[in-house]
Amino acid sequence: MKILVINSGSSSIKYQLFNMETKDVLAKGLVDKIGLNGSYLKNERIDGDKVKLEGNIYDHQGGIEYVLGVLMSEKHGSISCLDDIDAVGHRVVHGGEAFNGSVMITDEMVAKMEELIELAPLHNPPNLKGIYAVSSLMPNVPQVGVFDTAFHQTMEPHSYMYALPYSLYTKYGIRRYGFHGTSHRYVSQRVADLMNKDIKDLKIISCHLGNGASIAAIKHGKSVDTSMGLTPVEGLMMGTRTGDLDVGALTFIMGKEVIGLGATNTLLNKHSGVLGISGVSSDMREVEEAAEAGNERAKLALDMYEYRIIKYIGSYTAAMGGVDVIVLTGGIGENADATRKNILSNFEYLGLEFDDNKNSGVRGKETDITKDSSKVKAWIVPTDEELVIARDTFKIVKAL
Repeated sequence: MKILVINSGSSSIKYQLFNMETKDVLAKGLVDKIGLNGSYLKNERIDGDKVKLEGNIYDHQGGIEYVLGVLMSEKHGSISCLDDIDAVGHRVVHGGEAFNGSVMITDEMVAKMEELIELAPLHNPPNLKGIYAVSSLMPNVPQVGVFDTAFHQTMEPHSYMYALPYSLYTKYGIRRYGFHGTSHRYVSQRVADLMNKDIKDLKIISCHLGNGASIAAIKHGKSVDTSMGLTPVEGLMMGTRTGDLDVGALTFIMGKEVIGLGATNTLLNKHSGVLGISGVSSDMREVEEAAEAGNERAKLALDMYEYRIIKYIGSYTAAMGGVDVIVLTGGIGENADATRKNILSNFEYLGLEFDDNKNSGVRGKETDITKDSSKVKAWIVPTDEELVIARDTFKIVKAL
């Protein structure tokens, strides 16, 4: 069975084509700058063939038409015709309380997703555009939706509720949902496999550290708490997002700066975090270079970023009554050895014996970065959300 996995963003489409029998990724690529000047598609085939095609791509349907055309092309393709694609799996960011697992996409499911747009106005509309496009271009191919929030639906009310009037929850669904669930789900199961342990016997803290960042407390295979909330703004300090913030400070700023909801949303999501503090960049590599060159604000940004991760790990250890393994993933978690060291070396009191030699220079490789005698383990596990989507799609379609 060949499955096309699509992650449709506001102006981009990431995709991978899986052969589920051989477990191979036959092709993967990116359509970028949809509706903008300089649109292009990059495609890489399993044999190493790479191509970049430039041209006007006005909307997501056009982008997916472009993808399908390249996948079927004689020179750069991986399939001979559309019938070779047995199913399509979609990443959908927000599933609210309506979706606690992956589902076959039907008209009824699409209607429910449309109802959730107000909870994720930046993410769900482009996710739906990908679904609409595939429905139009390949109407007989089954589609599956895999939700970022679904993994966290195992949280108990005392974890996900905000201390607001309860009526706001019943009227609008105001609560913590959490995100990056597909990533947390993958790396927690993968680290259990790497340790030759049953995930039901483990207490895991999963740290997805990228430009967007979140932490999840995973007890016996289930998410019991996570740092992101109703939206992806809450929690850790991120590349351009504030993370946790006193709402009193927010209303104070709105009054002083005389800004409305739109400008406030932009401030929180686009101009804050590591970028806002450092004044240098949202890219941690550039911030680290600036810090090494003596930039004090860059140093402060790094200290704040790491300190908040340390606090969350400590709080989740307390919430679960201990921890067996801490997993780091995402662009920073997988590649930034200095950041990993600065975070993990704080947990000797838990029995975590950090091994600097194992950690140094490791980039994007599954690695245990603790000493053999360490009671609490720490692992680098590169995430693979697309594989999770492909597996869920395969399971659901195969059961038809």
